[in-house]
Amino acid sequence: MQLRRINGTALIIAALVATVGALAFPVWSYADRSGTGEANLAASTVPTQWGPLSATDRDFLVKVRLAGLWELPAGQQAMERAPTQAIKDAGDHLVVGHADLDQRARDVAAKLGVQLPNQPTEQQQGWLRELSAAQGEEYERKFANILRNAHGKVFGLIAEVRHTTRNTLIRQLASDANQTVLDHITMLEGTGMVDYDAIANEAAGRATASPVGPPPPNGNLPPAPTPAVPSGIAEEATSLPSTQPGPPTAVNTNRP
Repeated sequence: MQLRRINGTALIIAALVATVGALAFPVWSYADRSGTGEANLAASTVPTQWGPLSATDRDFLVKVRLAGLWELPAGQQAMERAPTQAIKDAGDHLVVGHADLDQRARDVAAKLGVQLPNQPTEQQQGWLRELSAAQGEEYERKFANILRNAHGKVFGLIAEVRHTTRNTLIRQLASDANQTVLDHITMLEGTGMVDYDAIANEAAGRATASPVGPPPPNGNLPPAPTPAVPSGIAEEATSLPSTQPGPPTAVNTNRP
């Protein structure tokens, strides 16, 4: 009888331990579970004296360097070959902006121990070849649209890095890059040659989620508002004699 009580108590204790363990395991293992965004961030991040350096931070550094490697020569070419001043001015902004930004990126990479490329990607080299093969107005349109599209795409990465980085050097470089890229976008759009429809269609082709927002108008747009007339002019208009023709005046034909 005594043995039965001991065995029964042991079974109850074992069951309680198993239950507590089953309940605690998900809580204990969740923070260390592989595949989560937090785990991936921790795995790809290294400590530095300026704050944690993530994989996104390092990718940003590489992309800033790559941008300078092809956009700077593209700007130099525009200053030499473009037939209009607007394209020449845009090229000048590319040269000045990327010369400064590239130096900043190399300084930051040296401090953080990030290895940077020394030549553009194959796609970027292809853009340079495409520009070199064009002439006249075709060259200007290609320059404006290829460069504007490239700047627009990197704009999103800059915003993400500026928003999420925990590294002070990367944060400052992102702020500098934001100003430089926005200046270049403004200059390229100022040429009047950017094809906004093509940019929008390409972006729509990459999108996978359904568009959100209010529904489109039903086509019954409200009438245009009537221009307001100053009160003084309105009063003067009402006091003037009517210019509309009145009823014909009867002519007296029975004259003496």
